[in-house]
Amino acid sequence: MQDLAQSQDNQTHRWMQRALVLAQRGIGLASPNPVVGAVLVDEHGVLIGEGWHEYARREHAEIVALRQAGTRVRGATAYVTLEPCSHTGRTGPCAQALIDAGVARVVVATEDPNPLVAGSGIGMLCAAGIEVECGLMQTEAQHINEAFARWIQHGRPFLTLKVAMTLDGRIAPAMKQQKSSSTAPHWITSEVARAEVQQMRHAADAILTGIGTVLADDPLLTDRSGLPRRRRLLRVILDSALRLPLTSKLVKTAEEDVLVCTLSRNESRMRQLRECGVRVEQFVPAPHGKLLLEDVLQKLGAEAILSVMVEAGTGLNTALLKSGLVDRLECFVAPTILGDDARPAWDAMAAALSLPNAIWTTCGPDLRLGSLLRNPWPVMVQGR
Repeated sequence: MQDLAQSQDNQTHRWMQRALVLAQRGIGLASPNPVVGAVLVDEHGVLIGEGWHEYARREHAEIVALRQAGTRVRGATAYVTLEPCSHTGRTGPCAQALIDAGVARVVVATEDPNPLVAGSGIGMLCAAGIEVECGLMQTEAQHINEAFARWIQHGRPFLTLKVAMTLDGRIAPAMKQQKSSSTAPHWITSEVARAEVQQMRHAADAILTGIGTVLADDPLLTDRSGLPRRRRLLRVILDSALRLPLTSKLVKTAEEDVLVCTLSRNESRMRQLRECGVRVEQFVPAPHGKLLLEDVLQKLGAEAILSVMVEAGTGLNTALLKSGLVDRLECFVAPTILGDDARPAWDAMAAALSLPNAIWTTCGPDLRLGSLLRNPWPVMVQGR
């Protein structure tokens, strides 16, 4: 009996793992909806249907899997990475579709953070007499939808601060060293690490930096992963005085996918940028006379931007960490030392910053340190 139970447990984990893999196919394609994967297995343990969600195709993962399974679905088990929805939005409720199809059991990785659902989908299934298990591989399921959880509850995007730095916490050589070197970019980290950064850009809806970084590095800030995405990566520049050069790579490649956030009222300059395909958004200065980061995030959230990745310099990195707006910190650490004259990743802060769940991985010769600083998920009920 113990061996049989262990075998069943292994199969349950296997199918949920498959559903999680399917869900990740929606990265870059599902936003502003969550990424979701679904697997249907018949009473003999045979796969009969599977699916994942892409926003443009409208159908949710469960519906795709149900259509694949057809009449074989009666009595089957559904493995879903996110609680089936219980409300009618662009599509009908998936919980009702599972009930109507006659599934016998539903295994859910995590409840839906959407206040319109938040346990009601599971409630519908239970009320229909369907066996429901919730909480299997919850950590993994919540990780892939951190951005959706932040946005759907608070109306603002999930903010990831990415920093590429040396062992001594430096992000670029001293200015005098840069001027004396060649015009080629000075890469801190390896090609392997930079490829991972492109994967991160692909998973984001927007990338944000300050005008100082643009003036110093003239970056493109594009998604060069080669993977499909439903909408362009929005390139957001904090530029209070509207100093973005018309000759910059950002302006030259703008197709309404560059957004400049400014306090400037220079109408002539704004017109020039807009004629180049750059969006310009004016903000009201905070009492201290600066651009308020919270206002920028609220603006992006209103445009259904779920996730923002920050690639910036010392000043903006420090300001974001001090403000408490960073949800996740991702540091790529290279085995080099640049010395005290080089630019630091951030300036001194009044209080120490704790990384409560730091995870170290390797990226070629480099190390990657990732930590969730603010968990966007509400407390979930496991094992319903």
